[in-house]
Amino acid sequence: MTTSTSALRVCLLGLAAASSLVHAYPLDGYDYTQIRRLEYYRLAQRGELRGRQLPPGAQAALEDIAPAWEGSTDLDTFTRDEAYEQRIRSVLEDASRYGVTVIDLTDPEAPRIAEHNAGFRSNVGSVGKSLVAVAFFQELADLYPNDIAAREQLLRETHIVADEFINYDHHEVPIFDVASRGLEYRALRVGDEGSLWEYLDWMLSASSNAAAAMVQRELMLLAHFGADYPPSDDARAAYFEGFNTRELQDQFLAAMSAPLERNGIDTEQLRQGSFFTRHGKNRIGGITSYGTPHELAKLLLKLEAGTLVDAFSSREIKRLLYMTQKRIRYASHPALNEAAVYFKSGSLYSCQEEEGFTCGKYKGNRRNILASIAIVESPAGAPTYRYLVAVVSNVLKVNSAVAHQTFALRVHRMIEAAHAADELDTAGAEDAAATR
Repeated sequence: MTTSTSALRVCLLGLAAASSLVHAYPLDGYDYTQIRRLEYYRLAQRGELRGRQLPPGAQAALEDIAPAWEGSTDLDTFTRDEAYEQRIRSVLEDASRYGVTVIDLTDPEAPRIAEHNAGFRSNVGSVGKSLVAVAFFQELADLYPNDIAAREQLLRETHIVADEFINYDHHEVPIFDVASRGLEYRALRVGDEGSLWEYLDWMLSASSNAAAAMVQRELMLLAHFGADYPPSDDARAAYFEGFNTRELQDQFLAAMSAPLERNGIDTEQLRQGSFFTRHGKNRIGGITSYGTPHELAKLLLKLEAGTLVDAFSSREIKRLLYMTQKRIRYASHPALNEAAVYFKSGSLYSCQEEEGFTCGKYKGNRRNILASIAIVESPAGAPTYRYLVAVVSNVLKVNSAVAHQTFALRVHRMIEAAHAADELDTAGAEDAAATR
């Protein structure tokens, strides 16, 4: 007996609904990580606190979020899908100013890749924060290669206090007091304390430049002190005072680049070369940062395979990228409401005087760069579709956030349509065989 496409989808949606009932409030990672934001959102979903209600796709359980690809991570072995590539080019308003890589993992036996201008190299802004996470988890793995419990303890119990490295940043982060149940959204201030796990979360979920700079500071300290990490306040101060700016820059760049190279990433195509705050740049110095869709997609594939650093690190980075705050840009299209989305984006836009043009957010006329990376599992919990996307654009004078949101819809419909056709072809072949 063959199963129709519609019946199959009903079945899968039913499984997804059952999963969400079992894990009704999936922001269940507070006890494990001590990330206070998670407890606030968990209570908000239960109606105990006032707060944003998250879409179904944001309600996967902690235990359900893990790398899921068991195939090759060599992109050269993937089938190049010309139909996908034609479709991608057809939906881009100014295709020459986009770079795109899409990897479709829906059928594990026949993964597909589609690329357009995939070597499009640009500064990818806050997407570089994902590289900071990779570098940090690599140092952690090097320190405790066979002791996951020690890594977890360090992430959970090591508390860091914001210092001048956070200056300056306008990004707000959610700061939740578990005891009083008070919440405030504000930029980090000197003196704000949080665990390493919490600073990693602020860096990725809220895209805080201040939190990123603190994690970059800790990365340098971890690389330098090793088993003696975390250092005392005096030892930390002596470290930063004991080297000149160039020496600190060299140590920083080594800590950022070596982990990527060890994981098979071409740092001529993808690197984060500087701190995310002005003070960090002035104190440490840096070089240019950039990325390409192809290399970003390679990074995502290694993450999804559990081979980025190691299985523990891949799992934790994927969890940190899971969207359980307000979805923005590529991740915000309603077509993805049922999907689990693991996401990071970065924007760099600027304007110059131009008659008749009004500068706006994500709408620069001098530069208008927006980068998005995403792992999409749809629907969450029991995915029918699984795919990876990396897109970088620099289309002037358009709202790039809306453009990426629209592109997300078109990619999602492209994936759905392709596999619906595959299922119909398979069903037709089985019916034909049965009648012979």
